[in-house]
Amino acid sequence: MIKLAIATALSLFTLVCSAHEYKLGNIRIVHPWARATLPGAQTGGVYLQLRNDGAADRLVSAKAEVAEAAEIHVMSMDGNVMQMRKLDKGVELPAGQTVEFKSGGLHIMLVSLKAPLKEGSMIPLRLRFEKAGEVSVDVKVESLTKGGEHQH
Repeated sequence: MIKLAIATALSLFTLVCSAHEYKLGNIRIVHPWARATLPGAQTGGVYLQLRNDGAADRLVSAKAEVAEAAEIHVMSMDGNVMQMRKLDKGVELPAGQTVEFKSGGLHIMLVSLKAPLKEGSMIPLRLRFEKAGEVSVDVKVESLTKGGEHQH
């Protein structure tokens, strides 16, 4: 019985540690992650969830030391044509809602990478919100072959 309790506790600890989370005021930044890149890649993507437990706010910018620029982008399909565009005014975070940054949709594009993103590493990212202010988070670099949907 004790072994079962210890195994269960360790499993829960591992689950909690794998889904890292940050809080800035009423905004929770849930499991920021990036897919590893191949040598010579010029861009990378960061994915996360922004949960807004307070009044409406806006993610206005991001900065990462691993790239010349970090831009908020959205990808969409127009028929068979993929369209990517930079969101110069950032992303609205409606009160009481979650905004998901995921492959094939909203994401933070790391432009002009200074080095490849290596699986298992952590990269610092600074997020600036219109009302809540700024927060630094660690982005976990996951497998190059990771699917588009992240499981927390």
